[in-house]
Amino acid sequence: MDSVSVKNYLTGLQDRTIGGLEAIDGSLFRRDTWARPEGGGGVSCLIEDGNLFERGGVNFSHVTGNTLPASATAARPELAGRSFQAMGVSLVLHPRNPFVPTVHMNVRLFVAEKPGAAPVSWFGGGMDLTPYYGFEEDAAHFHRTCRDALAPFGAQTHVKFKKWCDEYFYLKHRKEPRGVGGIFFDDLVEPDFDTCFALVRSVGDHLVEAYAPIVERRKDLPYGERERDFQAYRRGRYVEFNLVYDRGTLFGLQSGGRTESILMSMPPVVKWRYDWKPASGTPEARLYTDFLTVRDWV
Repeated sequence: MDSVSVKNYLTGLQDRTIGGLEAIDGSLFRRDTWARPEGGGGVSCLIEDGNLFERGGVNFSHVTGNTLPASATAARPELAGRSFQAMGVSLVLHPRNPFVPTVHMNVRLFVAEKPGAAPVSWFGGGMDLTPYYGFEEDAAHFHRTCRDALAPFGAQTHVKFKKWCDEYFYLKHRKEPRGVGGIFFDDLVEPDFDTCFALVRSVGDHLVEAYAPIVERRKDLPYGERERDFQAYRRGRYVEFNLVYDRGTLFGLQSGGRTESILMSMPPVVKWRYDWKPASGTPEARLYTDFLTVRDWV
């Protein structure tokens, strides 16, 4: 296990990704370096009220602790009580224009350690797209890029990780997906550390390629109060998922992480309505019928 190489990759990924996003937006990200009293720290890079992005963050963290929190041992109860280190890059972008989708990406490494025993490590990550107004060519492009990122690791890898994403980013209490999905994986250890690390690098390196062409197609589309209102309503689903289900959010909060960095994923303007449904035949209704459904986009 070479955690130093993983950390070097992650910090480089953060810098490269921010460079690509600054070129798209035309505004600079704010860099905020922080330390965690219990061990470790990170660099949070935020943009707010940019030319394109209403709010976004590309965060790197490397934290350590004496005991793995419950969210990290849910699938591995035999590791309870071990000390840990966790490192990763997490990205969420909320554009102002409702025709440009929100995007999320995360790649991470966990290491659980115990005196007298070999360290146990595993990778996780993925990326997913959350549109407010659906465009089939955008969803297809995003999923094709996800497929291409995983192609070197076997054709079934994308099939498995797409299905995993569809199941993970699902709001059970709403009975609907968060968006059009992408890829998701966790507890990745097979076949070996180097192959898993190569897969994680490929996922991280494909984010801008997956997202930038969609932004370019949609960023100048005109919109009004109706579209912004629907965007704010749908952003409520994003908040619900992150606070109720998201393993990364739960791990950060349970491990005493930096709250500002953990909650940077929240959109700045959100609305909820009681028992609201879009009128049949509208673009808003089409999001539900044509896009918030499991499909083979490629």
